[in-house]
Amino acid sequence: MTATSPLAATTADPRPDARTASGPGDAPGTGARQARPSRRRRQARADERERGALSSADWRRPRVAWTWRGMHLALLLLLVVWCLGPLLLLAKFAFTPTQDILTQPLALFPNGFTTKNVDQAFTRYHIGQYFLNTVWVALGSWFVQVVVATTGGYVLSVLRPRWAKALSWAVLTTLFVPAVVLLIPLYQIIVDPPVGETLINSYLAVWLPAGASAFNVVLVSRFFDSLPREIFEAARVDGAGPVRVFWSIVLPMSRPILGVVSVFAVIASWKDFLWPFLVLKSASVKPLSVYLQSMANVDKGTLMAALAISTLIPVVMFLVFQRMFLRGAGLGGAVKG
Repeated sequence: MTATSPLAATTADPRPDARTASGPGDAPGTGARQARPSRRRRQARADERERGALSSADWRRPRVAWTWRGMHLALLLLLVVWCLGPLLLLAKFAFTPTQDILTQPLALFPNGFTTKNVDQAFTRYHIGQYFLNTVWVALGSWFVQVVVATTGGYVLSVLRPRWAKALSWAVLTTLFVPAVVLLIPLYQIIVDPPVGETLINSYLAVWLPAGASAFNVVLVSRFFDSLPREIFEAARVDGAGPVRVFWSIVLPMSRPILGVVSVFAVIASWKDFLWPFLVLKSASVKPLSVYLQSMANVDKGTLMAALAISTLIPVVMFLVFQRMFLRGAGLGGAVKG
């Protein structure tokens, strides 16, 4: 029988063996390597806290933490009331009897819930027809603006011909011209175009001027400037032409900015009143924004229902494209790393 010496017992390594800590079947040190990413994530979260207005030490103070959390909650409630309050109130009015709207506007359905307002808007005032007209106006304006903005930005930022700099300055110059100054010349062109007949009561009278948006061209070209040039050069070496580079490389990398332009284009055309009022006078093509002003003297409940219906598309557009909009609003690069 062999006895363990006191010296060996005192000099034995108290730390667990690396293989034992890693688990059966793992390589030595595997547990330590797996623990490193979690430490890095904790360190990154700590660094993010230190970059804020308060440090980690300040957040550990109960009075400071509760004060800031209360301020955050108050700000959140203020934003909800300020931004969502009018939309929710309008949605309530759409299903509230007219008498209750006039006498108790802030009460929550004091005399019950009704769908008469929506029925009247669709059956008597044909809101559905004007809603569809507005959809066609918005879709055409969106398509023309996206085509002009992406092709113009591609020429100015990626192709870069010799005259690209002068054209960029010319596009920027048009941003300083007030839109009301161009109203009469543009109307004269629509009434008596150089080629063909008049464009009055034609959707082209709204679609074509909408495409001449210098702001969208500048926005897209600045985003294209952030794309890595090495990808374009590699594609040209492989034999890709300008059209192939634009369609297969640039557009797939530009989804964030396309979402931003789409939201801007659809919402701008949806709420536009003055120009459609001048060029779309027939009831068969009149958009909802123009038709609503003729409903000022109708029943208030029906008017509220029509207004609520007119807000559907902008709200849905933002909910669908909110991620692209928030990603592209900062005009960040398309490739990270």
